[in-house]
Amino acid sequence: MPSSGASPAPRLSTEDSYLELLADTLESLDLPARGQFLQRYFRTISRLDLRESQCLQLWEEMLQRRREMSERLGRPVSLKTSLMDVLSSGNLLHVPVVLEYDELKRLQLNAVTDPLTGLYNRRLFSESLEKELTRARRYGQQLSLVILDLHRFKEVNDKHGHPRGDEVLRAAADTLKKSLRTYDSAFRIGGDEFALILPQTDAAQGLALSRRVESVFADALQQLQLSVAVSMDHGVATYPHDGEQTESLVRIADERLYRLKHTNHNRGAGAAAIADRPETREPLRTAAPAEKTPAAPRPTPIEFKKPAEPAEPAVAAPMATADASAQTMPPVPPYAQQRKAERVSMAGTNAYALIGEGDQRRARVLDLGFGGVALEFESEEELPTSTLAVLHVPILPPVRVNLRTVWSHHTSEGSTRVGCCFVS
Repeated sequence: MPSSGASPAPRLSTEDSYLELLADTLESLDLPARGQFLQRYFRTISRLDLRESQCLQLWEEMLQRRREMSERLGRPVSLKTSLMDVLSSGNLLHVPVVLEYDELKRLQLNAVTDPLTGLYNRRLFSESLEKELTRARRYGQQLSLVILDLHRFKEVNDKHGHPRGDEVLRAAADTLKKSLRTYDSAFRIGGDEFALILPQTDAAQGLALSRRVESVFADALQQLQLSVAVSMDHGVATYPHDGEQTESLVRIADERLYRLKHTNHNRGAGAAAIADRPETREPLRTAAPAEKTPAAPRPTPIEFKKPAEPAEPAVAAPMATADASAQTMPPVPPYAQQRKAERVSMAGTNAYALIGEGDQRRARVLDLGFGGVALEFESEEELPTSTLAVLHVPILPPVRVNLRTVWSHHTSEGSTRVGCCFVS
């Protein structure tokens, strides 16, 4: 029985009890078996690949260190304490590095990410653009840079407050994330300014994607119910046609952005002023009246029939440039609906569509726009009024769509061309 004045022995933790049992077990083993066990043990706890002789030496050092520390402190020292002391003093303790790896990755991600939108920041934008431009030079590929910003965004902060402004920025970021391919990159490079890096993308494809992003963003803003008509403007520059250095591409994209912004919103302001006038009011006249130009006919709804003389239906609209929005569109034909964005020709690409379910038919994609698509079958085909399709085109990931046939035409070569609009 211990004396009444003696303090009870401290209770060992689970780890200490395990090490004490391990030490007792190792004493009963011969050196080869002890060395093999310790070799696996040290590999497990410290990721060390040591020889058996080194492991035996470390274990003996640990036991010796334990005796020295216990004598110095005047109380028993655990095997775990002496083990950690021996490994750390010999620069063999790698476990803390492994434990801190996730924290290091998180810090690295925070350094290149915008905390509000989750997009990459301006710091990474410069590095990524230079890297992708080098890759484009090496493999002889095109590369498009898109600069975007939000029109009237400051008015949102002024009228609705900064929290609502943050919602608009997050909506813009979500639109960009959903619209890009896996190897495209989106960045927030300023307050309301964004950038896209589009590898293997020519000017027409970059322009088409920019217009699609603007349309999708406009739909997303309707849920926010803002009193300010916020919109997104873009400027596109393409390597190598617009420049071969990062500085020139950024400068040209910026110039086209602000040129398009000036053209669009000045024209929009003028149209709004005219629309606000009562219909009974006399038209505004200048000092030198010009000859009155007849008004363009209003577009008519879709009619599911061919045009009167369908010698060869128009497949693709003329290729647009970065300033295409300043051009006047021709009158809308009676068998088509007014387009929200230009169609882009898919000529020279491997764009195709799989039509129907189960036994799918393959068709070549001739052109693509926000509202519809033109297809060509190699033989004479008859599509139903409504059908399902999966589109495979360079500017989008594979997407499943509902199509409604607008026109169909059999060519003299035996193929069939079909124009379809997208149905929600």
